[in-house]
Amino acid sequence: MAGLSPDKLLERLAQGKPVAAIVLQGTDSYLREMCRNKIIETCVPEGARDWAVARLSARDTGWDEILGRAQTLPMMAPRQVIVVEGAESVERLGDKSREEIVEALGKYLDSPAPFTVLLLEAAALDGRQRFAKLLNEKALVVELSIGNESAASLAAQMAKDLGAEIDRDAAALLADILNGAPARIRIELEKLATYVRGAQGRGRITTGDVETLVVAARKNTVWQLADMLANRKRDAALAFLDNLLREGEQPAGIVGALAWMYRKLIEARDLPAHTSGFQAARQLGMRPEAAEAAVRQAHRIPKKDLLAGLTALADADSQLKSANPNPRAMMEFLIARLTSSAA
Repeated sequence: MAGLSPDKLLERLAQGKPVAAIVLQGTDSYLREMCRNKIIETCVPEGARDWAVARLSARDTGWDEILGRAQTLPMMAPRQVIVVEGAESVERLGDKSREEIVEALGKYLDSPAPFTVLLLEAAALDGRQRFAKLLNEKALVVELSIGNESAASLAAQMAKDLGAEIDRDAAALLADILNGAPARIRIELEKLATYVRGAQGRGRITTGDVETLVVAARKNTVWQLADMLANRKRDAALAFLDNLLREGEQPAGIVGALAWMYRKLIEARDLPAHTSGFQAARQLGMRPEAAEAAVRQAHRIPKKDLLAGLTALADADSQLKSANPNPRAMMEFLIARLTSSAA
């Protein structure tokens, strides 16, 4: 079973169905922590978590020890959760070591311990490798990503958890400009909640607050970059990239945002150039203002260049996941490709 959403995982846990192994795949720290905590809360009583929850590293702990722990009865609890961080490190081992781990894990998953939930956390897995294929076949794989609509609902719940409320339009705007990344949404909501309770003396977050604190603080957006790419402004795009990296943005996150933007531009290019923002919003699943910008930008870039750009972004994503990448050099090369006449 593969590709389960965090929402579907929570639904399954609520049903009380036992799961021998779960894989949390993705880089969003908020979703990872949310899913991990829910799994632990569901499987292990609070008073027993010091004994029945173990956190191990796939990089530093041998898999014999990991699987041995999984087959050892927990103390003072009917079930235990074994959390294995950095599971993707298996894919970077030599052929012999990797195959030995796959064989051992496969044998365990054929007859898993009924008192153990083996929770593997991975930033990304290569679906072509036996390790990923084994997990897709015998574990519950959860993709740590959500769509913008779900992200807006999650933002509303986060605001409540922080003792504030957020207008529906404000939640949608926040999800849109942060590309639906829950960890980033949480960070911005903490600032917004403090702002509306303190400086404003109220507890409700409006679109005006989001525009003041988040949009103004994030002058560099992927749509600004779209304009630079459309006009082949390579120097400006490289300066834009340098600013993002200095602000602490991660290269993988930038590539993901650009890939999302290119997919939206390809969708937008199939719409008539005169399509209004409200009409495009329904087709693209975006806010009217952003959808109108997408249609406008899309018709300035040949479709073959958009497709070539998406290929370049896929290449960059793959290289960033390689063993020893030079992120800045790779990102600069990516910008050069995207501003060339071929992409």
